[in-house]
Amino acid sequence: MNPLNLDGMPSILLDPHLPSRQPKRPPLRKSRLARVRTPLLCALIALLLSACGSNPPSKPVARAPAKPALSSIQINDDAGREIVMYALGLLDVGYVFGGKNPEAGLDCSGMVSFIYRHAVGVDLLGSAADMASKGRPISREQLQAGDLVFFNTMNRPFSHVGIYIGDDKFVHAPTSKGRIRIESIRNKYFAARFEAARSYFAG
Repeated sequence: MNPLNLDGMPSILLDPHLPSRQPKRPPLRKSRLARVRTPLLCALIALLLSACGSNPPSKPVARAPAKPALSSIQINDDAGREIVMYALGLLDVGYVFGGKNPEAGLDCSGMVSFIYRHAVGVDLLGSAADMASKGRPISREQLQAGDLVFFNTMNRPFSHVGIYIGDDKFVHAPTSKGRIRIESIRNKYFAARFEAARSYFAG
């Protein structure tokens, strides 16, 4: 007879040196929540990835207000006065070839461009010859404050420009003496070299 343990079971079943067998458990079935969660997570990840790859909605770009065209500006006492005041405010500024601002110095076309931009908000750019090509031809008798006068001072047409301020006088930036100053169109030197007058305002 086999020895019995206290519970009446064979002692061999309690031998610690024998491998114990764990009862097999039936395979677990996925719960309904697990079955729904997996495709839901996949859809969420795909949505996030597509959002990262798309461009953000563009914001409307604010456009700068358009500057008035040269041909549409109405000449009046206020516009002429503004141009003259800016011109007079630059007297004695030093001449610098190619200069575009008073701090560094100005040449004749740089002076005109600076004054027109700040006095009437018009970009009148380029050389003296470029400016002459953009203006409306007028006679000397038609000159008004703010119009431009052109001279041949370098043996080529429209090589120098000044701003007419009235009473046959103009402000310009000459290379000689190197300072912005007032001259008279009747001056012997300039009278012999006067070429044309141009207006940049509506007639």
